[in-house]
Amino acid sequence: MVRKELLVLAACCCTALVLSVGCRPSGPLKVKTIQTGRSLNSDNSVGLLTQRFRPEQTMYVAVLTDGPGRGTLTAKWTYAGRTVSEETKQVSYRDSAATEFHITNSSGFPPGDYAVEILLDGKSIGTRNLRVEKEKP
Repeated sequence: MVRKELLVLAACCCTALVLSVGCRPSGPLKVKTIQTGRSLNSDNSVGLLTQRFRPEQTMYVAVLTDGPGRGTLTAKWTYAGRTVSEETKQVSYRDSAATEFHITNSSGFPPGDYAVEILLDGKSIGTRNLRVEKEKP
């Protein structure tokens, strides 16, 4: 009787191990779109889509992915051709998701053209051009 109970217990443990490993995202991320804007929703997608900003505003970018997967996302922000900020995140999702990046400048961004390039596992997947404009009098 004890041997039968041990076999049942071993079978349950093996099943649990297979199920838990099977639930982990193992494939690469599939990027659906890149959003830019001034605010975020609770799911980390961009709430107010725009590519134009005032100097005191935070610039947000959200990378929306489709389905399960994992990878390394990088947001590289540039101004006048020079990198001003770069952030990398290791992500692993079981379903569609949004990964958020942002940049702020406590003294205000200089007016002009900016860009944010998104990389997935070190390869560029898209660039969004942004513009900071002086406040109107």
